[in-house]
Amino acid sequence: MTVRFDAVMLSYDEPLADRLHARLQRLLGVKVKRLHGVQGMRRAYRLAAEVVDAEQFLLADGDFVLATEFALSGVEPLKDGVSMRVWRARNPLNGLIYGYGGLKLIRRSALRDLGDAVDVLAALPGRCEFTADIAGTTRINQSPYHAWKAGFRECAMLARGSEYGMDDTEATERIAAWTAGGEGEFAAFAVAGAREGVAFAHEAARVPVLFDKLNDPGWLAARFTAAYGDQAVAG
Repeated sequence: MTVRFDAVMLSYDEPLADRLHARLQRLLGVKVKRLHGVQGMRRAYRLAAEVVDAEQFLLADGDFVLATEFALSGVEPLKDGVSMRVWRARNPLNGLIYGYGGLKLIRRSALRDLGDAVDVLAALPGRCEFTADIAGTTRINQSPYHAWKAGFRECAMLARGSEYGMDDTEATERIAAWTAGGEGEFAAFAVAGAREGVAFAHEAARVPVLFDKLNDPGWLAARFTAAYGDQAVAG
């Protein structure tokens, strides 16, 4: 029996989101629904659960570039007790390949019961399954601001302590890769953001409520423009 999956792209302000949505739809061969510009990550994820018609659906971010070799026909449904599967994604700037920015298969019912976590999907009920397969590339460097934001948020969360249970050694290695340097367009902004994210995590450790700012797009944009200027937001 063929299992039917829905597909959704969640985008906010990514310059290439329209093109990546069209690519995703073309390569998957199905209609990909779209939620764009929703304020609040937790709210956006919960709304995604309301626009799909199937219990299990594919979820992609607005900066995800699906690999041409990824085949929807090869996707197996989630087993009982598993709320989400994450495929790995390539980081084009520092060469890391892990779940950050990767494609997800997720249960609608799990999103409706989403708990609280800074890394929002870490609060899903049930188990998360991480596959070794690579589904594509996370195109974080669509502008100086988006590259900076990616480095800032990810390294702040890694320095805080992974809510997915990643051990400290692995988190430290990933922080080192993000902060050491990179190649490609706007790589320097990603590195700067990563280093600032680590510093922010140390600051917020004394005032934990500050970690909520990582999911506040207005706060992130204001912090970036205060340091780098408005002209760098769109590239």
